[in-house]
Amino acid sequence: MTHDKHQDSIPERRFRLGTRRSPLAMAQAHEAQALLARAHGIDPAHIEIVAVTASGDRIQDRALAEIGGKALWTKELDAWLAAGEIDFSVHSAKDVETIRPDAFTIGAILPREDVRDVLVGAASIAALPPGAVVGTSAPRRAAQLLHARPDCRVITFRGNVATRLAKLAAGEADATFLAAAGLNRLGETGTGHPLDAEDWLPAPAQAAIMIECRVNDETTRAFLGAVDHAPSRMQVLAERALLAGLGGNCHSPIAVLTRHEGANLVMRAALYSPDGAEHVTGEARFPAEDAQGPLDLAADLLARAVPAIAVHFAGAPAPEE
Repeated sequence: MTHDKHQDSIPERRFRLGTRRSPLAMAQAHEAQALLARAHGIDPAHIEIVAVTASGDRIQDRALAEIGGKALWTKELDAWLAAGEIDFSVHSAKDVETIRPDAFTIGAILPREDVRDVLVGAASIAALPPGAVVGTSAPRRAAQLLHARPDCRVITFRGNVATRLAKLAAGEADATFLAAAGLNRLGETGTGHPLDAEDWLPAPAQAAIMIECRVNDETTRAFLGAVDHAPSRMQVLAERALLAGLGGNCHSPIAVLTRHEGANLVMRAALYSPDGAEHVTGEARFPAEDAQGPLDLAADLLARAVPAIAVHFAGAPAPEE
C-alpha cells in the first residue's frame, strides 16, 4: 500500500469553516464539522467554525428579490473565502447563486435531507380555509399556492424558522411554509404537515448542504472530498444546470424534483407565472452525469411557456465566440 503524505498532512492542519450565524446555518455547520471529523478520524476541534452575520439575516422586512437576491446569503462568506480568512464555506445549496466565482469550487455536497415542504397551519393545501392568508417570501411557494388555491392571499414572511413560527402564532397569517430539511436539522420534527413532493415540487437543490472552497486549495479539496455524497451531488448539479439553462433568478418561480433511476436521473420541473395563473411542466430522463439533459429540459419548458411565464426567465446565456 502506498503512503500518501498529502493525506497525512490533513489531520495536522486546522481548518476554518465559514457559516452564517442563523440557527439553521449553525446546525448545518455543526453537521459538516461532525461528518468531516468522523471521516478523517480527527477531533472536531480541528475544524473551527467561523460565523458571519449575512446581509440576508440582517434585513428581515423585505423579500430577498427586492434587495439583492441570493447574493445576500453568500457575499460576506465569499469575501472571507477569497481573502483566505476561511478555508471553506457551508451553505444551503438552494441559497447559492447559479453562477459562482471562478475562484471557488464545490468541494462537497452532503447527503441530501428530506426535500419536502411543510405546511404549518393546516393539514393540507385543500384544508386551508377559503381566502386564507398565507405567509411566504418564496416566489415558487406563492405561485404554487395560488395555482392550487387562487382564493388565498399571500403576504411576505421573512426570517428564520423561529421568527416565522412566531409570526404565525401571533396571527399575522393563517399558514406558512417551511422546509422539512430545516425543521429536521433544528430538531423540530413534529411541526406542520409535509406536502407530497410529487404533487408539490420543491425548490432546486432544496435540502442539500453545499461546501465551497478555493479551486487552488488542493489540501482542502482533498479534505472535503471525503464527505462528498455522489448521489446528492449528481442531483444538485443537475438542478443547478436546469437553473442555468432557464436563466432564472430569485423572482422566477421554479420547482423541480429529481430522483435516481438506475444509472439515470429523472427530473420533473414546473415553471409558473408569479400569480400562479399559468404554469408549464416537463419531465426528462438522462444519464446521471449528463449536463446536457437538464439544459434540454430547460429549453423545452421555455419553448412551451406562455409570455406571462417566459418574461421571468432569461434562458441560457449565449455561448462565447
